[in-house]
Amino acid sequence: MARVARARPGAPPGGRVRALDDPRTEANAAFFRAEADRIARLCHAMAERFERGGRLVAVGSSPAERSDVRHIAVEFVHPVIVGKRALPAIGVEAVDLIARPDDIVVAFGDQREAIAWARARGCLTVAFCPCGAEWEFEPPTTDPFVRQELVETLYHVLWELVHVFFDHLAEGQGTGASSFLYPFLGKQDSNLDAVVGDVARSVVQKADEVRALREQTLLEGREELVAAAKALRTTFATGQCLFALGNGGSATDAMDVVADFRDPPFGWTPRPAIDLTEDPAIITAIANDIGVRAIFARQVIAYAHAGDALLALSTSGNSSNVIAALAEARRRGVATIAMVGYDGGRVAHEGLADHVIVTRSQHIPRIQEAQASAYHELRRLVEVA
Repeated sequence: MARVARARPGAPPGGRVRALDDPRTEANAAFFRAEADRIARLCHAMAERFERGGRLVAVGSSPAERSDVRHIAVEFVHPVIVGKRALPAIGVEAVDLIARPDDIVVAFGDQREAIAWARARGCLTVAFCPCGAEWEFEPPTTDPFVRQELVETLYHVLWELVHVFFDHLAEGQGTGASSFLYPFLGKQDSNLDAVVGDVARSVVQKADEVRALREQTLLEGREELVAAAKALRTTFATGQCLFALGNGGSATDAMDVVADFRDPPFGWTPRPAIDLTEDPAIITAIANDIGVRAIFARQVIAYAHAGDALLALSTSGNSSNVIAALAEARRRGVATIAMVGYDGGRVAHEGLADHVIVTRSQHIPRIQEAQASAYHELRRLVEVA
C-alpha cells in the first residue's frame, strides 16, 4: 500500500526540502510582481498576432529546453479549460523554414540566431534570457531548476490570459463569452489600459497561487520525496534504470524529468532514464492496434526489470494508461513513484504506487507547475540527501 503524503498538524517544516523551497518562493514573488504589467501587455500583443492568423513557434536546443518547447505547444493547441479556443502552436528545432511574418517565436535557451532571423522576418519574439528578443523575461535566479519552474508558470499564464484580449479585440469591451473564466474583469473595462491592469493583477494572483501550491506539495510530500529519492539511489547503485511517463503536458514533464537525470546540471552524475512518451511510432502503433490504455504498460513489459523505477505524472491520478503502467510495473518488481493532482485520484486512494506525492489543486496549469518543483527536488535529493 502506498504511503500518501499528508501534512501532520503542528509538524515542523521539513528539513532539506523546506530549505530548498525558500529561494524558489522569493524568486517567484520578485519575478511576477516585477513583470506583471509587461506579461499582460505581451498577452495583448500575442492576441493581435493570433487574430491576424499568426502561430506560436517554439524553439529550443537542449533536452530540457525541448521539453518546454513541447509543453508550450501542447498547452496552446489543446485547451484543457472549457471555453478556451485552440490556438496554433508548434515546436521546432529551427525556425527559418517554418516561421511566417505574423508568427510569435518563443525561444528557450540562448537562441540568438533564431531570434535575429525571426525579427528580420517580422515575427514577434519572446525569450527568457538576453538574446535579442523584443520581449525578454529573465528569472532572478541562477538555479536552473527554479528558472525552469518560473518560465513554465510564465508560459502557462500567457496561455491562460491571452484569451482575455480576443473578446476585447473583437468587441472593444469586456470579456464577452469568456467572462465566466475571468471574474476579475467586467464590462466597465472597455479600454485597453483597464484590461491590461486587471490582467496584470491576475498574473500576480496566479503566481501567488502556485507559490502556495508548491509549498503544500513540497511540505506535505517531503517524507515521500526523501523515500522516493532513497529508492532511486538504490536503483542507480545497482545499475538499473528510471522510466518516466505522462499524458499531454505531463508527457512533456516526463521529458523534463528524463533530461534532468540524463543531462543533469551542477556537474552531477548522469543517470540512466528512459522517457516512455518519446517514441511516437511505438505509442501510435500500440494505440492503434491495442488501445490507448496500453501505450505505457506495453513498454513497461518490453523494457522494465525488477529493481528498475517508474515515475508517473498525472494531474488527475485517474488516467487509465498511467494506472495500467503502474500495475504492470509492480508485477515486475519495479519501484513506483507517482505525482498526482486533485485529491490524488485512484492512484493515491487505492495505493497504486509505492510513493505518492499529491498536489492538492483542480487547476491543471498550477498542478503541473508544482509537480515540476517536486520532481526537481526529487532529482536534487538523489544527489545531495
